[in-house]
Amino acid sequence: MRRWQREVPLTLSLSFPIIAGMLAHMLVGLADTIMVGRVGVVPLAAASFVNAIVHLPMVLGIGLLSSVAVLGSQAFGARQSAAAGEVLRHGLVVAMGAGVLTIGVLACLLPLLSCFGQPPEVVAASGTYLMLFGGSMLPMLVAHACKQFSEALNRPWPPNFILLAGVLLNVGLNWVLIYGHWGAPALGLEGAGWATLISRVAMAVCLVAYVTCAPTLRPFQPVRWWTAFSAGQFGRLLRLGWPVAAQHLLEVSAFVFAALMMGWISADAIAAHQIAITCAATTFMFGLGVGMATCIRVGHAWGASQLARMRRIGFVGIALAGGVMAVFAVVFVVGREPIARLFITSPAVIQLTAQLLLVAAIFQIADGVQIGAISALRGLTDVRVPALIAALAYWFIAVPMGAALGFAGGLGAVGIWIGLATGLGVAAVSLLWRFHRKSRGAGQSANGEWQLPNASNVVAGSDSEYEMSQDGSQKS
Repeated sequence: MRRWQREVPLTLSLSFPIIAGMLAHMLVGLADTIMVGRVGVVPLAAASFVNAIVHLPMVLGIGLLSSVAVLGSQAFGARQSAAAGEVLRHGLVVAMGAGVLTIGVLACLLPLLSCFGQPPEVVAASGTYLMLFGGSMLPMLVAHACKQFSEALNRPWPPNFILLAGVLLNVGLNWVLIYGHWGAPALGLEGAGWATLISRVAMAVCLVAYVTCAPTLRPFQPVRWWTAFSAGQFGRLLRLGWPVAAQHLLEVSAFVFAALMMGWISADAIAAHQIAITCAATTFMFGLGVGMATCIRVGHAWGASQLARMRRIGFVGIALAGGVMAVFAVVFVVGREPIARLFITSPAVIQLTAQLLLVAAIFQIADGVQIGAISALRGLTDVRVPALIAALAYWFIAVPMGAALGFAGGLGAVGIWIGLATGLGVAAVSLLWRFHRKSRGAGQSANGEWQLPNASNVVAGSDSEYEMSQDGSQKS
């Protein structure tokens, strides 16, 4: 039991800075939602519509870049600094390519916004904001790749200080550009787009400077930055990243489709969904931070051949993620109406938002368990089966059930959210069972003998306790 207990503070100490960085990303959208909501229901609905569209290509990019954290942590655990440097060099190229592709896709969608069945006034208000917010995806993905790499090397705090400073910059620019302070024109929703773009460019520049110049990361720099790239390294990043991107896409696209279905109900339903999903996504960052820390620590243990400890790290991380989300479930139940009033003054939207937050409270624990389990599986580089589980849970259960309850069942927006909650529950149970089976047999051959991921490291299955120090060495 003491061995299990020792993993709790170690996982939490890595989780806290990761959570801070993830919240920094979310607080950009949260600040836009709160500050645009004061302008009116239509701008808020337009912001929700654009966020729904941009989220799909964005999560593809973030999913691709998850391979930077997994491969970087495994190289760090195996004390292979040159391999870690190549992960950084190739990962930045993947990030830039994903960002450029995202901008191109959104530019093609611009003339097709009216085809999504949204209210005409919402479509009319969305065009400029779509391109500004979409343009910020390139620097955001570059910044995310740098953050993933630094966290994989047990250096999580400096990138998160940079991201939090970017949030403050975004809030200040919102205040100036949305409302027209300090002599600037009152740009409304368009001002929020400019603020997001400028702040994310600043974040990316500072993070690239950190990972390429920080003395503590110098041992893990590429030997040569401008030498030929390796097709094999790109292949490793993409083979691991694409299934994760598909899983992200399947999950988030279910919520995006739910947002589109809200538009078939009313503008009030869109606004309420945007507020509720913003709250749920913000609290999800806490579970996600614990999950990402679990993924990194599982990768460290796997790279160092500490296979018995790897299983403990995974289950402790899953329990912590579920426990953190349970706390927010209570917060949503108790404070659902006051939370809604923070965003908007419309009584109808407040009432509907409170109902949606009650449903969100129900699936908070399931959301924590599923992100903890899937993150632990990523640390084992097990990504394909979890993507299939996501496909079944979200698109064969969540979306059809939500549509049936929302429209045929007459429950409207609440019915759509009940369907989403059910899909999350199915995913949580399936992924938890998958990690149990996968970690129990990790590293074993057909005859039951342990297989070393790195033959130069310690004896496979060893239960000795260690933690990785800043320079990649092991300490007792």
